[in-house]
Amino acid sequence: MMQHFDKASILEAESFFRRDFINGLSGYKSLNLIGTKSKSGVSNLSPFSQVFHIGATPPLVGVLFRPNTVPRHTLENILETGFFTLNHVTSDFYKDAHQTAARYEGSEFDATGLKEFYLEGFYAPFVSLSPLQVGCQLVETQTLQVNGTVMVIGSIEHIRIDEKGLREDGSLDLNALGTVTVSGLDEYHIGKRLSKLSYPKPGKDLEEIL
Repeated sequence: MMQHFDKASILEAESFFRRDFINGLSGYKSLNLIGTKSKSGVSNLSPFSQVFHIGATPPLVGVLFRPNTVPRHTLENILETGFFTLNHVTSDFYKDAHQTAARYEGSEFDATGLKEFYLEGFYAPFVSLSPLQVGCQLVETQTLQVNGTVMVIGSIEHIRIDEKGLREDGSLDLNALGTVTVSGLDEYHIGKRLSKLSYPKPGKDLEEIL
């Protein structure tokens, strides 16, 4: 049996119910640890599920941040230094990744035992265990008038990937990488590929490539 919620009933619900309910509506989401470092040299790490593709030429990625009404170290570090990294999470360290959301005073790397990795000339830290690491430089920010959410747009400057996860055609084998996904705020999943399909064209049957 289907349950129906109108906007009024959603807004009348308990805040914890509304938060978890609305957060899960988009289904499975990508999970990235965002690595940054303050101007004073303190590294920071935090899990994000609001990361999305903007363009390939030039290569751009977007990240959504909740309204900047309380201290948000990741956003503050990006705005101050202009650099951040995206790091895929695997089942080997997803619990440590989740723990980085705690409100630590110092570095989440130190608190969780995750190790930093740096590329020469790039300010922000990568997660050494991550099989897919993306180094980004800030190019634009926008504050959405509807609710104060901040959209950060980054230029992809570096990519480090375990070779087993890169196919010849440039597509990624996330199953081979062991990339973990998330639903809602705290439920983690391992993906299972159904198939890779051919490009859709009118009047032509789809083919399973993998």
